[in-house]
Amino acid sequence: MAEQNSTEELISLGKISGVFGVKGWVKVHSYTDPREKIIDYRHWQVKHQGRWQTVELADGKRQGKTVVAQLVGLDDRNEAELYRGDEIAVFRHQLDDLQNGEYYWHQLQGLKVITREGVELGLVDHLLETGANDVLVVKGDRERLLPFTPGHTVIDVDLDAQQIIVDWDPDF
Repeated sequence: MAEQNSTEELISLGKISGVFGVKGWVKVHSYTDPREKIIDYRHWQVKHQGRWQTVELADGKRQGKTVVAQLVGLDDRNEAELYRGDEIAVFRHQLDDLQNGEYYWHQLQGLKVITREGVELGLVDHLLETGANDVLVVKGDRERLLPFTPGHTVIDVDLDAQQIIVDWDPDF
């Protein structure tokens, strides 16, 4: 496992949530959709003991509702336990290209949210996964939770203008 010094932007994909078995495998809480997509990235950046390190994935699979992975050079359960809670990220250039109308969450964070009538609601702070649809957490004069439903609540996402136009009552 090598230490990474690059300043290129990292995109968080999950975290190591525990250990699996006795041979150093780790449980992974993945933010990807589907959750096992995280193992398609063969090289991860892991923030271990406060420092980003490059780790190589030796193997990985979906295990029930979670994902488990084996990292090259990590073959002991006790050593793997030291990675519990560590963030997993990849460099932006490693991300797959998306189809038109699809967005990575990091692209939506920080965008201005405006109603179709021109009322500014605030900025997208983060998103939540609910199962039915993702939810924009918009912080402005107050916090609002808006369903990310293109064609319904979300009228337009304009990454160049850094804004999202929504059909939403500002009093709600």
